[in-house]
Formats: sequence, C-alpha cells, structure tokens
Amino acid sequence: MYLDLSTIKQHLIIDHCDDDRYLCDLETVAEDAVRRDLNLYSLKDIEDCNGMLPASVLHAMLLLIGTLYANRESVSYGQAHPVPHSYEFLISLARNYVNKA
Repeated sequence: MYLDLSTIKQHLIIDHCDDDRYLCDLETVAEDAVRRDLNLYSLKDIEDCNGMLPASVLHAMLLLIGTLYANRESVSYGQAHPVPHSYEFLISLARNYVNKA
C-alpha cells in the first residue's frame, strides 16, 4: 500500500472506523486503476529511490478513492461536472506512452 489508512481518512475527513476495511479495499482498487491508466507493469516502475510514488500520482489515487467512496453505485441522479486539473490531469503527468503493459 502506497497510501496508509490514516492519510486516506484525513483526505476524506473521516474520523470513525466503520469503513476502514472498505477504504483499504478502495486503496487497492486505486493502485490497480492507476497502474493500468499509466500503462505500467508495476507501480514500482515509477517509485523514487525511497520507494515513494510521485506526489501527483499519490494525490490522483486519493481523488479516485474519494470519488469511489462518495459514489458507491454506477448511476448518479444528480448532475456531475468534472473538476478541472484533478485525476485526469494528475495521472497524465506520469503516464507511460512507451511500454505496453
């Protein structure tokens, strides 16, 4: 896990433990989605010498976790508007256009 539970809960402003397991599952989903979106075999391919991912990738993961946590169904009855310079922008900063994962 690149993001610990306390970081995820701080980002989502959650102060209870009711959804801890679900949030950990969402972190795993976010890692997989980002890896595929970046066209990488492994996120280790973009780790720095300390084993950390770029800050833009970590924040993109937090945004994705937040979106999945807030929208637990595939249909929304409200009108959604994309936020400029959010997930898509941040993830494009690290996308691998060379390797085919």
